[in-house]
Amino acid sequence: MLANQILHSILGFVRSPISTTLPQITGRLYITWGILWSFREAQSHILVTSLIISWSITEIIRYSFFGMKETFGFAPYWLLWLRYSTFLVFYPIGLLSEVGLIFVAIPSMKSSWKCRLMMPNKWNFSFDYRYELALTMTLYVPGFPYLFRYMVAKRKKVLSARKTA
Repeated sequence: MLANQILHSILGFVRSPISTTLPQITGRLYITWGILWSFREAQSHILVTSLIISWSITEIIRYSFFGMKETFGFAPYWLLWLRYSTFLVFYPIGLLSEVGLIFVAIPSMKSSWKCRLMMPNKWNFSFDYRYELALTMTLYVPGFPYLFRYMVAKRKKVLSARKTA
């Protein structure tokens, strides 16, 4: 499903640009597999609740909107408004939940060799997931404002166009 969203963006089946689709999908996979699936401590943390709620409500609204548009050729204004407004609340909640869960998982990484490859080895390569996480966290700094500004601009464009139509 997630790979389809990226492919549809690349092929132009949807209007979402790859520059916004790729970071969103990558982030979800990263948190789902790289943190939640890998570290038991993160799985039972309260932040999983806020993460699932924010992701779920967003996707329910999104797919309801697209389903209405595809089925009937239009979506009611209230659904359009929800589609382009709820991110104002749920995007920051989701982001804070993701970052929080990464921090929850870090102590497990320190005590476990599960996510480390140390030299010497046959590839002559070293990898420590904690350092990769630190690098990824730095991508959140420019990534969040970029994606949030994109959605605010899209919201303004879509809602103002609908009012004038």
